[in-house]
Amino acid sequence: MSGMERIFVYPEEVDTFAFDWGRLALTVGPEVNGAGRFSGGVVDLEKGQGHARHNHPGAEEIIFVIAGTGEQMVEDEEGNPVVHEVHPGCTVYVPESRYHSTLNTGDGPMRLFVVYAPAGPEQALRALPDFRLVPAKG
Repeated sequence: MSGMERIFVYPEEVDTFAFDWGRLALTVGPEVNGAGRFSGGVVDLEKGQGHARHNHPGAEEIIFVIAGTGEQMVEDEEGNPVVHEVHPGCTVYVPESRYHSTLNTGDGPMRLFVVYAPAGPEQALRALPDFRLVPAKG
């Protein structure tokens, strides 16, 4: 990698993680452009779809709602689920190792931008039974 290569990245330019509940296109991270301290990308959830309760051991996460509406659950310190309605412009902070889930409750697609720090927990998604790798277009 040299110069400005992979500094400006669109979701369709990278391989996508596809699941029954939606898609994740990692647009920043060690394997994409050498980012070392975090990774992130665009998540698309179709109407009525979402990802199940899970956590990222040893990592924090930021979820930013770009489009659509949904319900975001993040467990509190005692493990109790706290659910909030979210819509465009909302930033959700998921503390280290905290369980969370997202459900698209809107009338159309929901789009999020997610950041993991440190990089790496998103690679565990490859082990899910419904994981499919969709090659980048072009």
